[in-house]
This record gives sequence, structure tokens and C-alpha cells, in this order.
Amino acid sequence: MNFTNLDIRKILLLIPIFSLPLITINMQQRPHPSEWYGQPLALLASNTQIIYSWFSDEVRSTTSLYLNLLNIKRENRELKAQNSELKAQLAAMTELKLENERLNQLFAFKQKNKMDLLAAKVIGRDLSSDHATIMIDRGRNDGIKPMQAVMTIEGAVGYVFRVDAGTSRIMLITDRYSVIDGIVQRSRARGLVEGKSFDACLLKYVNKSADVVNGDLIVTSGLDGIFPKGLPIATVELVNKKPYTVTLDVELKPVVNPNKVEELFIVRNPNQIDLEENRPINPTSLNDLTPISSQAHTSGETR
Repeated sequence: MNFTNLDIRKILLLIPIFSLPLITINMQQRPHPSEWYGQPLALLASNTQIIYSWFSDEVRSTTSLYLNLLNIKRENRELKAQNSELKAQLAAMTELKLENERLNQLFAFKQKNKMDLLAAKVIGRDLSSDHATIMIDRGRNDGIKPMQAVMTIEGAVGYVFRVDAGTSRIMLITDRYSVIDGIVQRSRARGLVEGKSFDACLLKYVNKSADVVNGDLIVTSGLDGIFPKGLPIATVELVNKKPYTVTLDVELKPVVNPNKVEELFIVRNPNQIDLEENRPINPTSLNDLTPISSQAHTSGETR
């Protein structure tokens, strides 16, 4: 049934609703109590006013709550946006702080060192699994030349193998084509440090009778004319003495993880530096230097 179609029942229902306020006003204007027949109407009018007042309060309360929820939702969106922006700023500030600390360490190292060092930043990495190389933001215009050593404060990283005008490509010590003349710092046993995998190297052509144990530090010998003498390369992880061979199979872990390097140095005067010049020489180790050196370099040329 359509409510807009008026009938007698609707009219009878609407008359009391519209009449109650008028009756209430009329009763409130009377100075004396009404007759007995007016009391039910007064009671109905007062209850109607109570219900209407309660309904109005509920409507106002609900409307206010809804508006507050809308404001809270808008403020929540704004706070989330501000929080995301502050997080981004904090991350940027943290990155700048870490970079500043690294650069300060590099600067301090360069100031107190005799080496002619040129600072550079890593700007690219080789994604190929066959090679381990990185690109730096220094090149021919900065005086970079092929076969110059690349290092950090901790130790050797690799060496320059291709130079362009403004950039250079660095072969990391973990590349399988990388070869560095190394020496065991403790026993002075010599061999060639070659790349093996993403984060490992090998010390090859080491005499089987040489004194090499786990934990030994391998440093540059300085005989290859690329690296200064005594620069840390790697530590010994495992020594295998295979039968029917004349050399040891030594697995190494690089001192510097070349895959995490961000800033580094190019060494431009390796032949003039001996990082071990204050270390006392062990005379018993001198007998092994010549044959191992000759064997290592001969094998390196064959490669």
C-alpha cells in the first residue's frame, strides 16, 4: 500500500501526533490544574516529549559520533602519510650517516698512510654469474690505469682491468680469472690467490710441506707489482693435503666481502709501499721463497 494515498485511518493517526504539541502548550499556559479528563492527555504529552527529547539527543549524539569518526579517519590518513614521510627521511638520514662514517674512515686512513690513494665509489655490479666485477666512478680522466690495485681499509678488493674516460671496471679477487701473488703472514709460505666463487678464493701452488693452518692470514707479497706488500687478502678456511700431489689445496675466505663494498681506494704507487716493513723477518722462512715464487709466476703466465 502506498503511504501517499491518504485514507481515514492515516488521518486519525496523524491528528493526535500534530495535536499533542498544541495541547501541551495550551496546558502549560493554564495557571490551574486541568480537569480529570485532561490528565491522560497531559501524561501522553509528557511521555511524547520525553521520547522526542531522547530521540533528538540520540540523533545528535549519533550525528556527532559520525562526524567525529570522519574527522578521526581523515586525521588517521594524514598521520599515516606523515609517518611514511618521516620513515623515508629517517632512512635517508641513516644512510647519509653511515656513508659519512665510511668516508671519514677512508679519509683518516688516507691521511695517515704513505700510499698514493684515489678514492672512488661503486656505481655498478656485474650480474653475470661467470664474472665478479664492479664499476667505479673513476676513469682515464682521473689518472686510472689498468692493473692498478683496488683496496679498502680492511684489505684487497681486486684490480683495474678496463678503463674508460669516466669509469673503470674492477675485477674482484673472487673472480675465477683473478690472480694475486700472496703469502702466509705467519709462516711466509707463498702461493697464488685465485678466485673460486661468489665469496671464496683458493691459495694454489703452495708446497705440500709448507706450514699453513686454518685461520692463517694471507697477505700480498708485493712481487706482482700491483699490490703493496703486506695488504690482507683472505684467511685460511680449510687445508686439504691430497695424496699423490706436491701442492696443498687451500680454501680462503676474503677479508673484505667484495660484494658489499661501496667506497674504495685505487693504489697508484704499490712498489713504494711495504705495509710489513716493521714486521721482524723470520729467517727460517727465506729458504722457501724463491722456488715457490718461480713456480707461482710460471703457472700464472701459463694461465
